[in-house]
Parts: sequence; structure tokens; C-alpha cells
Amino acid sequence: MKIKLLAGALVAAAMPVTAAAPPFETSAPVAYMVDLSSGAELYAKDADRRIPPASMAKMMTTYLAFKLVNDGKFKLTDEFTVRPETWEKWHGEAAGSTMFLSPNEKISVENLLHGIVTLSGNDASIVLAEGMFGTEAAFVAQMNATAKELGLTNTNYGTANGWPDGGVTFTTARDLAKLAKATYYDYPKLYKSFYGLTEFTWGKDASGKPITQPNRNPLLGKIAGADGIKTGHTDEAGYGFTGSAEQNGRRLVMVVSGIDSFNNRITESVKLMDWGFKAWSTKPVVGAGKLVGEAEVQNGGSAEVGLVTPRAVALTLPTGANADMVVSISYTGPVKAPIKKGQHIADLIVKTKDGLVQSTPLVAAEAVDEAGFFGRAWAGLMSFF
Repeated sequence: MKIKLLAGALVAAAMPVTAAAPPFETSAPVAYMVDLSSGAELYAKDADRRIPPASMAKMMTTYLAFKLVNDGKFKLTDEFTVRPETWEKWHGEAAGSTMFLSPNEKISVENLLHGIVTLSGNDASIVLAEGMFGTEAAFVAQMNATAKELGLTNTNYGTANGWPDGGVTFTTARDLAKLAKATYYDYPKLYKSFYGLTEFTWGKDASGKPITQPNRNPLLGKIAGADGIKTGHTDEAGYGFTGSAEQNGRRLVMVVSGIDSFNNRITESVKLMDWGFKAWSTKPVVGAGKLVGEAEVQNGGSAEVGLVTPRAVALTLPTGANADMVVSISYTGPVKAPIKKGQHIADLIVKTKDGLVQSTPLVAAEAVDEAGFFGRAWAGLMSFF
């Protein structure tokens, strides 16, 4: 089985490395940063430690809702009724962050998502879960199934809103970053519609005045291009945040957790994201949709399938550095037919002399059907030679 790299397909600078990875320190017990433009891990501090996500669990609540809307199972205009029992449990100071829903109120999926994403409403999360799956438990089961599909191997959910549950709900900084990446790439239109709002108005106070609450995202207004994603806080978890921002086509995702105060969460989040953009830069390797190689196909109607990059590929380096790049294609074979167009077939591996390794998926450029009987027989015969 072979995979070949096409000559001339890549744009790579061949210059020596002139700078080491830039140093960075944070008081956050857990911290992680990845550059989505290249897949490069820029910073990791205890990134695989299991942590309680607190309200960052709502990232999966939102992702699952996006998936169901995108798949046509629900529309943003669909309305759910706030059950009195749900309102009774999730209102008042003891119930944490709230959207200020009212019992028996009818509210759309769109407004519930604003209540979850912008306001971190615990009430909104449960009303959405019950409206979509009948019970919170059924919705949570689907959250866990979706986590497995996304490869979140150190994540489990016990609630739809991240409320403390004795350790049933846990995740890692690395898994939170994976979920943030999936949200942005899988549902870009919905992401742009709901993330990044500075405030949202819902409910009324005792005097009947509408209630407007600000988004707690510590990057908004402080880092150019910031638009996501979710804060979290409980006594057990401390202050946490999964953030994302894009500048000049380059998107970073960061996670911090276990911080000791609201203000320090702001300080550490802004510091980390600012460092990510200023201390690192990207160099283009190959454009989006570019054919970079071909993979031999087993038992297929075609002997080979083209490999393309679904997104532009870049190499992230310390600002001011240049590097020799060694580019290769890695796969787990054999590549058996049938193959769907867009199916993940291999990975483009970019290595530098200073040890940086970055991996980007390569997908099938076209579909390849399974060969007929005589084609399979001929392939079997030729395998002996």
C-alpha cells in the first residue's frame, strides 16, 4: 500500500530555525492553547488533568443543539414551554446564573441559545434539554454520545448545565479545546450568529423593567477578534474560561481553569491570548482544497484516490523565526473502498528541525466505489505478484 506526495504541491520556506519557542508563564493551574490555522499546540500546562468544567459544560449543550438544528431536527423558531417544576428548581440566587425565565413561558430555541451562550443561564440549559429530548437525562445521554463521536476521551457529562454533581461531570483543557474547534468548524454560521454578543436582554425585574445582562467573556473588548466561547465558575472548579479569537485569518483557542478569582481570570485570559497572537506567527504551507497526494485504493473502482486539504494549512512558528520544513503524509492502511468524498484518509505532517510537529487531516478528493466481482478477483490475483 502506498501514498505519494505530489511534487510542487506545497509552499515551504527552506531556511534555518532562528528562535526557540517563546517562554510564557501563567498562574492558572491548568492552561492550554492551540492554533487552529495549523493545529499547533502553543502552550500546555496540565492540559490532560480531569477538571470540573462548571458552566463550560454548556459548550456541549450548545454544540448538540447546533447539530440538531443543522440536521433539521429542530428549527430556531421552535418554541418550548418552561415547566413550573423546572422554573422552581432553577430560579433565585441559589440556582446560579439565570436567564430569568418565567413559569409556563413559551420561548424559542433561538432565544434559549442566546440565554445559554451569552448569559450562561442554568434555567435556559435545562429548558432546552427538556424541550428537545423530554428529560434532562435523555439529553445528557446524547451529550455523552456526541462527546465520543468527537473524540473527547476524557470527558463525561452528568448535567446539561455543568452544575456540581459529585464528580460525574468532568473534562480536560485539551478536550474543551477540541470541542471549541468542532463548534467553530462544524457549524460556522451558527457559531457566528450566537457567539460574541456583548449582552442579551430577557426577563423582567420586580418593577417590570427588562433585564439586560452582559456577556462574561473576559476577552470581549480587550482582544481584537475575540468572539467566544464560555466561562465557568463554581467553588469546586474555580474560575475557568474557554476562549477563541481570530486575527488576520488566524484563529486561536485557549483554555484556563482553576483560577482563584473573577479578576484574575480576566488577567490570565487576556495575557495568554495576547501572547498567542504576538509571540507566534504563521507561514503558509498549502492552500485550501489543494491536491497534495494520492493514496492507493484496495478493491476500488479506481486504483488511487486524490488527497486534498479541507482547509488551508499553515506552520506556526515563534515570531521572527524561519524553519526548514519536512512534509510527509501519514495514514493507517490499507485504504479500502468504498470511499466517500471528503472522508478522512490520511494526515499531512509538517516537521521542523527544532522538533515542532503539526498534523492536518487530508480527505478524499472524490468518491471511490467498491470494485465489482471481476475487479476484486483481478486485484486478488495481482496481490500474489
